[in-house]
Amino acid sequence: MGFINPVDFIPLAEYLGLINPIGEHVLREAAKHCRYWNDMGHPDYKVNVNLSVVQLLQNDIVKKIKGIIDEVGIEPGNLCLEVTESLAINDMVRMKRILSEIKALGVKVALDDFGTGYSSLNHIREMPLDIIKIDKCFIEHLGEDDFSDAFVKMVTELANTIGVHVCVEGVETDRQYAIIKKMGIYYIQGYFFDKPMCIESFEEKYI
Repeated sequence: MGFINPVDFIPLAEYLGLINPIGEHVLREAAKHCRYWNDMGHPDYKVNVNLSVVQLLQNDIVKKIKGIIDEVGIEPGNLCLEVTESLAINDMVRMKRILSEIKALGVKVALDDFGTGYSSLNHIREMPLDIIKIDKCFIEHLGEDDFSDAFVKMVTELANTIGVHVCVEGVETDRQYAIIKKMGIYYIQGYFFDKPMCIESFEEKYI
């Protein structure tokens, strides 16, 4: 079936109760490959892995993450786990505890797709985060839409104030890239660099 958008298969995996084993497998493989790249002369290479809300609700999720880190031998600081706002909306106390325990392992934590959920801006101050990822819907018309420009600038200023980095998703054009760089944002993600690729293609191009 070729590449399948996560939006299409993740909800189904969650519904069928398969997201936990899938998520654990993905985390282990990503950490394993990152450790390999680090050992192959790229110690600065890092890997980001999305965690489903269903995974975060497991009582032993922190233990599982630590187990994979110990098993693979990846430098914890080279692993960043991405979470969504969903859990924060329902249980901020639990979210803060889980994320604090994950960060205590030395792992980075990123808030994914920021700006698309329903949580208040106050949550980015309360949550133990390293990175806030601004959703791509605010980037499409960057430089053409005053609201998008103001939103990105506002989140960046707030993040700087609380000592959190900002990553902009969905960057595809030279124009978008230039505007974001001018704003002083240095974590950038999108097709501007590359589209999703298999591990073999990545290693052939970047290792």
